[in-house]
Amino acid sequence: MKFKTENVKLKSTDPKQTSFISHFGSRFSINFTPMNGFDRQTLHDLEFVQIREWLTAYSIGETAQQRLADLEPSNDFPLVEQALLRVAEFKTIRTDGESFPSLDFDELLPEIRLLPIKNAVLQQEGFVRIVRASDLVNSLLHFFDKRSQDFPELTALLTNVYHTRELIDSIEKVFDRKGQIKDDASPELARIRQQIGVLRNQINRNFDKEMRKWLKEGMLGETKEAFVNERRVLTVMSSHKRKIGGSVVGSSKTGSLTFIEPAVNVPLNNELELSLDDERKEIFRILQELTREIAHHLPLIEAYQILLTELDFINAKTKLALELNAVLPGIVRHTRIELIDAFHPILWKTNKLAGKPTLPQSLILDQNGRMLVISGPNAGGKSITLKTIGLLQVMLQAGLLVPVHENSQLCFFQQVLTDIGDNQSIENELSTYSYRLKRMKYFLKVSNKRTLLLLDEFGTGSDPELGGALAEVFFEELYKRKSYAVITTHYANIKLKADRLPQAVNGCMLFDTETLEPLYRFSMGQPGSSFTFEVAQMNGIPMNLIEEAKGKLDDSKVNMDRLLHELNREKSYLEQLNKAHIEAQELAEAARLDYIQKKERFEERMRAQQDVIEKNNLYLNSGKKMKQFIDRYQTKSRKKDSNNPLLEDVRKYLLVEKSKIEESKRKEELVKQAGIPIKKPKKQKPGVVEKDPYQRDKIVLGSTVKMIETKQSGTVEEIKGHLLTVVFGFMRLKVEREKLMWVK
Repeated sequence: MKFKTENVKLKSTDPKQTSFISHFGSRFSINFTPMNGFDRQTLHDLEFVQIREWLTAYSIGETAQQRLADLEPSNDFPLVEQALLRVAEFKTIRTDGESFPSLDFDELLPEIRLLPIKNAVLQQEGFVRIVRASDLVNSLLHFFDKRSQDFPELTALLTNVYHTRELIDSIEKVFDRKGQIKDDASPELARIRQQIGVLRNQINRNFDKEMRKWLKEGMLGETKEAFVNERRVLTVMSSHKRKIGGSVVGSSKTGSLTFIEPAVNVPLNNELELSLDDERKEIFRILQELTREIAHHLPLIEAYQILLTELDFINAKTKLALELNAVLPGIVRHTRIELIDAFHPILWKTNKLAGKPTLPQSLILDQNGRMLVISGPNAGGKSITLKTIGLLQVMLQAGLLVPVHENSQLCFFQQVLTDIGDNQSIENELSTYSYRLKRMKYFLKVSNKRTLLLLDEFGTGSDPELGGALAEVFFEELYKRKSYAVITTHYANIKLKADRLPQAVNGCMLFDTETLEPLYRFSMGQPGSSFTFEVAQMNGIPMNLIEEAKGKLDDSKVNMDRLLHELNREKSYLEQLNKAHIEAQELAEAARLDYIQKKERFEERMRAQQDVIEKNNLYLNSGKKMKQFIDRYQTKSRKKDSNNPLLEDVRKYLLVEKSKIEESKRKEELVKQAGIPIKKPKKQKPGVVEKDPYQRDKIVLGSTVKMIETKQSGTVEEIKGHLLTVVFGFMRLKVEREKLMWVK
């Protein structure tokens, strides 16, 4: 699927990042602009914060974690499309088993802050981070070198980096593989370390000699020696401390032991301290010089930081997509939602952990039915269906793949607005109904044809009749504004209004009228009964109370509820019949194809047998002729030439047969010289049907084809082996040839 993409300016409020962000273009950021139309309440109602928490857990560095924690949907459509494509490409890399380099890196922000400062010196760990980043980026460049056509959006991220060994070579001249400074980092350092080695050897020899001497005298404690201020000292029993020459550097807590540095090592240890100080100064000078050398590559190091944190950001989205089995659906320019086998991510993950199944939902919102009214019993799944639509839309516009069937279609909305749940406000002294009225006032102010409204339990919170009347007025006003909406309600007048308006549609959550249990499956086309009395019966309310309650209702309401009840039952029955019919069709089609295959195999066997019969007849006729010659042959005749006539007949017969064979060969030669291909009978493999009922062999570039399963029509744009790229409206899919049928 291709989108029109645009570059966008990278924005940052972090002063730590300002110095390097300005160096580069916009291709490295998916920092969305502040939400326009996606208010905070919407994200709260749809539990988008849970999605952000999952994402941050998948990220590596703090930069990506912060961006994911602040992730918000956007109505900057080109930017969202670009983000989706990047995640989709990364998911393809992960699922296709590509040997993608491991994103194991540390951020370079401390180094980027220090490098522009004159005479600054990077820490040893900073140089190690730069080497790892440079090595990783070189691997990424190598990976995308021959894959730029397959992953154009990800390849574009590498615009400001290039393959180089300069950084790595410069740092590796100073540091070894363990990140320690090499002895030969400079001639002076090599001399100093050699001197330090000589001093340490002499100190150790002297110390061992002294320790053996005083050990024989029985003046040392059980531990014999210790280290004080990084110097080897003798552990002397305090009663003998005046007998040993040297420098007293301390004693044990109890005072029973005294730590003495042997006198012979005192000047050597002092010289060692001076040499170690010389080493530190030389290392500082080396690192300062190396820092100045690395500073020339500051723009490249900044580009490393941006590229790697961007890939970290995208990789976290990809990991979530893999966990949720999410895909990039078809993105259409006109306003349309077609969800096929859509899952609510949070519900799906919760049920998976609990070992429970989650039923997918399928529905359509388009110009012919842009306002969907969902009715049905409480606890039947109305709110979950509504939240599924909203959360998937918000995820999509935050640049996330969504858990739906790949043939689903989604568009982008300028704003998604919700009124879900009991949002009382103690602080502002608002009741639930007052809160909802304030939200509705805001909705009526901002709604347009690119608005998606999600209204749960529409109109509740007040007197049923008065609230229902006001809800109907709101419904009509939103309808006039050409907004898209998903509304759950129990109000009969809203269901009737949806039935009467041409661009509104009813839907219901199915209910098993036999077991009195909700099925959690959504069905479009008709309103649903609230099953108030059935649910009451299911929860143990006595039948006499239920019948008494029915008697207090208006007959029309009872009849209406009974009618919806019957419609639900009939619809369930029709769905079962339809399912059985589809299964019967599939069985019939399978039987037909099996018959065709068997018929072709039988005909092939018949042709083979016919060939054998013709050859046998030829041999039989030749044998009969030869038998006649044998019968005529005279063995007892005394005349020498008695068999001459027979031999002449044999010769003529052989000449005729030989001439037939030569004539046949001559014809083949003439045909071959003329360039006319010789038609040979096709040999079929066992079980392969020669004639394809779907005429897939006719499919070429530009052909109009249909999906065998869904009957969607499209145009073939590209053919690569058995995979064909087919354009279905605004959706471009790769489809196997076996799943298509030729139309024209």
